[in-house]
Amino acid sequence: MPGRFDEAKPRQFLDSFLQLVRAEKPRREIVLLGPRRVGKTFLIHHAIRELIRSAVPKERILYVQIDNPVYVGASLADLLEAFRKVTGTDWRTKKCHVFFDEIQYLPDWEVHLKSLHDAGSLTRFVASGSANAALGRGSKESGAGRFTDFQLPPLTFAEFLHLRDVGQLVSRDENGWFATDIEEFNREFIRYLNFGGYPEVALGPDLQANPVRFMRSDILDRVLLCDLPSLYGITDLRELNRLFTVLALNTGKELSLEALSGKSAVSKNTLKRYIAYLEAAFLIRTVTRVDQHAGRFQRDRSYKVFLTNPSLRTRLFSPLSEKDESLGSLVETGIFAQRFHRQGEQLHYARWKSGSTDHELDLVELDPALRAREAVEIKYIDHVVKQPGTWEPWVHFCRENRLESLTITTRTHEGTAEAGGVEIHFEPSAIHAYRPGLMESVMT
Repeated sequence: MPGRFDEAKPRQFLDSFLQLVRAEKPRREIVLLGPRRVGKTFLIHHAIRELIRSAVPKERILYVQIDNPVYVGASLADLLEAFRKVTGTDWRTKKCHVFFDEIQYLPDWEVHLKSLHDAGSLTRFVASGSANAALGRGSKESGAGRFTDFQLPPLTFAEFLHLRDVGQLVSRDENGWFATDIEEFNREFIRYLNFGGYPEVALGPDLQANPVRFMRSDILDRVLLCDLPSLYGITDLRELNRLFTVLALNTGKELSLEALSGKSAVSKNTLKRYIAYLEAAFLIRTVTRVDQHAGRFQRDRSYKVFLTNPSLRTRLFSPLSEKDESLGSLVETGIFAQRFHRQGEQLHYARWKSGSTDHELDLVELDPALRAREAVEIKYIDHVVKQPGTWEPWVHFCRENRLESLTITTRTHEGTAEAGGVEIHFEPSAIHAYRPGLMESVMT
């Protein structure tokens, strides 16, 4: 195995990924999805290393990078036949582990993989790719009951700290997680928001000095200009790029198709296609609103758009400091981004009127019965703790929805209070962002 894979720290998703790779039942092939440059190839090689360590013979493991020019024109069956000739291992009669990396470069890949699955062998197949727009659609259309999607997100804040060897900045006792040095912990959090989503940028001071070149050439330009936008009927790539710039600048803010259409002079139907593509490519995530009763709107035309990786903003604009007015929206984006990959979570925000006054609650999670399960107001300031008058609409929301507690995030303050029969938990935003990143739930 190349040294660069052996020496790199594995991502925290390795154990759950290996669990799928090794699973005997249900018999399904694995489609490893994720945006560019978040470590899918490293995850595969770390999985291969663990398989070898667990006594799986090397001649029963095949790794193929499909975008290698050597394999142009070859089908998956052709590659497996070459594997049989070289190793003497017949994948049809012996259990093998086969990894096809960057499989989106093979036309009709899902048809090929489906055929291999239907052959009924003991071999397990893993296919990975960055073009979520193609992979997500293909796996749903042709792989129902045959494929399991495994989503690898950008680095979580918890992983970022682990990779940077600064895990000592956070600890845990009977009351939960806390920062051992909150000021230094916050500095790491701001560094994560600016640079933290991609392992190479997170660990590379040279790339942090010039992140724009890396993110533009290696990530955004490939996705916005090359990664199959034609599947969504997109022909004007400059227009798509301009829209993404607007969305990145307004991450965490409420938008509407009408307003976007008016500003950009692009029709609403075209905007819908653009947004669908950007979301499928895992660059953005739309979050819809609920009312004060946690009820969803059937025809609500307003929603929030979040970058799935807050550091994408650095590609377009300069890094933010604690003094920047836009930091609050980026903090909110960072907290939402920790949870986008978690299976089954229904994340919303609440907005409602009381008389002529608009009220908003930043994060509302609904349970499977569509009842409010969690309420969070995201702040990066401490003086909110001393302003109980500002809590009233959030407390009202909790009472209306029979929630016993409300979380308000701060910059450094932690503690509890009570208002209107609702227990209020204050905790630093960085700690609130840290906890979800420790949990793994990525299979669909």
